[in-house]
Amino acid sequence: MNSKRIIIVGTIVFAITVGGASWNNNVIASSITKSLNTTTPVQDDLLQVLDLSSDDEIYDALYNGKTLADIAKDNDVDVQNVIDLQVEELTEQLKLRLANGSLTPEQYEEQKSEIRDIITKSAYGLNN
Repeated sequence: MNSKRIIIVGTIVFAITVGGASWNNNVIASSITKSLNTTTPVQDDLLQVLDLSSDDEIYDALYNGKTLADIAKDNDVDVQNVIDLQVEELTEQLKLRLANGSLTPEQYEEQKSEIRDIITKSAYGLNN
């Protein structure tokens, strides 16, 4: 696996994992997360969706060249669930940045419009 791809996917997983610590409990639930406890850390949600027991399993798989889509497939999980979870979490981070004034409404809309495509490409290990 190309090192750029590993860095991109690893960065997204890291951002979701670390970013969850600063979130409040007012998360907008989508159909993917209705069964998930939104008060648990984000890494637990990702582990639950991927049917894994530890974040080390994710990091090891990514380090060994697998994509999030590969990890999902290996665990008989629909990769769309992983994508939906990450899109929801990153959208919530954007909402917080908008509310805190670190993004303008225009920046928010622009970044929000790109999230699904970026996450989907990243999940499958696509560069562009």
